[in-house]
Amino acid sequence: MTKSILSTLKAVSRPEKSITPEAKRRDKLISRLQVQREMATALVNGESYTCYKEKWQKNEETGQQEKVKVAKKVSPWFYSRNGQYYLEVRFANKPLELSKGNHAIEVGDKENLPTVIQTVIDATANGELDKALEAQSRNLSIVKSRS
Repeated sequence: MTKSILSTLKAVSRPEKSITPEAKRRDKLISRLQVQREMATALVNGESYTCYKEKWQKNEETGQQEKVKVAKKVSPWFYSRNGQYYLEVRFANKPLELSKGNHAIEVGDKENLPTVIQTVIDATANGELDKALEAQSRNLSIVKSRS
């Protein structure tokens, strides 16, 4: 008797979703930081960078809805002042307070940008920015409740 192909796989029950609000904020920030890292890498290599998003659009000829890639405007979180580059980690379109009164990271040369952004990604994945993300989210919900 031959062994079935499916029997070579390990079947398990479906795991429950256990995404906490902290994990959602972390994932959102990490995905945005990855875009910033790609932008910084393009800047260092002297290339232009375009971010795309998928959008449903009606095809004029067939009348069918289809997904198309559309250029998306993404502002860089890094900037140059007096020959130095700085990075602001942003959440809800506001810079995070990384330590008391400090909202920016001194990067130095633009060649350091991708490495610094990767370090911030690693710190975010490690949960080091959870308190700042929670504070920013709390401020956002307070502002929304006032309006």
